[in-house]
Amino acid sequence: MIDARAVVAPQAELAPDVEVGPFAVIGPEVRIGARTFVGPHTVITGTTTIGADNRIFQFASIGDAPQDLKYKGEPTRLEIGDRNVFRESCTVNRGTAQGGGVTRIGDDNLLMTGAHVAHDCQVGSRVVMANCAALGGHVHLGDWVIMGGYAGVHQFCKVGAHAFLGNNAAVTRDVPPFVMAVGQPARPHSINSEGLKRRGFSEEQIRVLRDAYRTLYRRELPLAEALAELTEVAKRHPVVQSLVDFIGGATRSLIR
Repeated sequence: MIDARAVVAPQAELAPDVEVGPFAVIGPEVRIGARTFVGPHTVITGTTTIGADNRIFQFASIGDAPQDLKYKGEPTRLEIGDRNVFRESCTVNRGTAQGGGVTRIGDDNLLMTGAHVAHDCQVGSRVVMANCAALGGHVHLGDWVIMGGYAGVHQFCKVGAHAFLGNNAAVTRDVPPFVMAVGQPARPHSINSEGLKRRGFSEEQIRVLRDAYRTLYRRELPLAEALAELTEVAKRHPVVQSLVDFIGGATRSLIR
């Protein structure tokens, strides 16, 4: 299952059924789970753990040193879950000591050609990053986030679950769950209603979230007042609670 032209360090731990293509390079501190495919010319290095059933296409760079001038070779990690797809020329960097030491990617994600995940990012599950979408360092992406082509997220920003970032969106502040953001800099556009329908949210839940969006963005309320109203709504409609929690835990200002 390992092409004779690949370079695999003897210390690397690969499940017996891992497939490695020609001219791939796998470093000594790499562990790769069952049924994972590593394409030709892929480089996987650093202290990197990759779960089962992943597919890594040609010329991807996974687990290399962070692009951070403060990094001085400290031991840091990259952890990747199961059933992810990394298309051609994706780059994923491991963490920094200052950022907690680890970059994490969950399960069932699709990173299209040229997508980039920087150091110390925390990426959830079922995320889609379209071609050349990029995350700065320390970014948090919730589950089910979709990033359009060439969208970018500034370092330390958070994007809540089920959010949608339009193509070329430049995210410089936190994007709440369920929100569609567009533009440079990214601005709130609407609730991601089509995505929520596809994921099984009921018409009632989507209506409630639309009303919550109006409270947050259309009524021109101060953020504290909008949050207080949404907190009361969440008591009757639990689907709003994750929005309330996100706003309360935001470390940067919200897109407004």
